[in-house]
Formats: sequence, structure tokens, C-alpha cells
Amino acid sequence: MAAAKKEKLPHVEIGILGGTGFYEIEGIERIEEVKFETPFGKTSDAFIIGSLEGRRVAFLNRHGRGHKILPSKINYRANIYGFKMLGVERIISVNSVGSLKEQIKPRDIVFSDQFFDRTHRENSFFGEGIAAHVSLAYPVCVDLSGVLFNTGKELKLRVHQGGTYICIEGPAFSSRAESNIYRSWDCSVIGMTSATEAKLCREAELCYATMNLVCDYDAWHEVEEPVTLEMVLESMNQNMHNAKAIIKKAVASLPPQRESRCECDQALKNCIVTQPDSIPEESKEKLRYIIEKYIK
Repeated sequence: MAAAKKEKLPHVEIGILGGTGFYEIEGIERIEEVKFETPFGKTSDAFIIGSLEGRRVAFLNRHGRGHKILPSKINYRANIYGFKMLGVERIISVNSVGSLKEQIKPRDIVFSDQFFDRTHRENSFFGEGIAAHVSLAYPVCVDLSGVLFNTGKELKLRVHQGGTYICIEGPAFSSRAESNIYRSWDCSVIGMTSATEAKLCREAELCYATMNLVCDYDAWHEVEEPVTLEMVLESMNQNMHNAKAIIKKAVASLPPQRESRCECDQALKNCIVTQPDSIPEESKEKLRYIIEKYIK
């Protein structure tokens, strides 16, 4: 299937990356399913688009319906580029994670602001005839993450602001030795997806915030049984309604446009190092939703 034309796609303000069921938030209206292919291939699933609190939102299940795609096999570039093609400016990522700190308990929610990436994946849109180097010193949109955290506090949920998310390849959970090493590095939570998404969102000049639903204490905790899939799914299901409540209230409070609230929309400025006349036309076309502001 050829990549969909920009003018034929619906326009969406806010993207939500999560698992099954997040598009069932109470109050969402005019739901439609949109499926298209990007220059980087197929997205994990169709985008579920609707109106929530008067805002156009698009949901994407990163693992596909039925949870068919492993973290290392997700087409992250297609997913993020697909949001860009829809006109999305902000992405809220909902993840299940393990806790690496005693004070971060199962069923808490953590809004991480740093990443330690141990994966080996395609995590850049650049490299085919065009090179760019963005800053990732502060990989999360402070404004968007702050709105989500404050919303969680207003709802009197157990939320934590900041901390490092260590991203592992998976699909296996950590050994106890690995888990203790990550704790010695002062990491707060552990997951398998968010760091890759954050890097691509920065290149695409999208605001990105990660809402991490704590399911377990990972393997380090001496008094807990080793983490199992059943444990993760039980905690995830119980915390899902809290995540939906935060999203619904936060979406309503976000201004329609980012304007100058953050610098995410300028993340690629002065970062493309390839001379424009040296960039192949096919590369320009492939990346036009990202680079057209800087290179015609």
C-alpha cells in the first residue's frame, strides 16, 4: 500500500500510544478507524481517532490488537511518523514498567524525565542520504509531562514526577543481577519501549511524555516473588482506569496549540548537517513531514 497523501488524512491534535482498551475512555465520541502505510512501512495497528473533551485524539496500540508484536519487533519509526502524518503535535505514551526503588510501589504512576537506553533498534529517521543530530539532554517535554503529573495529583493518585527509565531489549524480564545493577545506576523504573519512542519524537519535533504504570518491583526485591506476566497484567488492568482518568482530564486542560510553551517544535533546527543540495530527492520526499520546515 502506498503512503497516504497528507491532504486525505484526518487532522488530529493529540496522540496516545498504549495498549488495548485505551480508546474506550468514557466520553470519547465519533470514533473512526484509519489505516495507512508510512514511508517506513506499516504501523502496529490502525489508528483509532475520535473526539475527547472536544479535542481530536488518535490512539495507537503499539503491540497491535491481541498483543502480537514484541517490543524489539515494533515498527517504532512507522508509528511515530504515522502520528506526524496525522498532524499530531503531542504524544502521551502509556507503558507498563517495573519499579527499581522501594518508594515506587506497584500501581503507582511515574512520569519519567530521563532514559538509559540499552536497546539496539532502528531509533532514528535519518541515515539514508541525510544526517541529523538532535539534542536528547532533556528527552521528555517538561510542559506535557507536568500537565499529566499535576492532573494525577489533582485526582489524588499515587504519582511520581521525574526519574530515569531504563529501556531494555526484552522480551525476557531482568535477571536479579541485572536488576540490582540498574538500581546501582539510580534508575527508577524499567521497561522495553519508551526510550525508542522518545528519540523518534524528538527528531519529529513532537512533544513526548511517558506515563509509566508500575506493575511490579522487578527482580531485585527480596520480599517479592519474581516478576511474572500474570503479575504484570493484573496490576496493569487495575491501574488502567487511573491512566484513562488522567488522560481525559489532561487532554481537556491542554491548550489547542503548543505555541512557545516548550521548545519541542524547534528540536530539529540547525541539526541537519547534510548540505541541502547533497540530499537525494527520494530522502527529501521520505522525510518531508519532518524536514519540510527546514529543507524544501
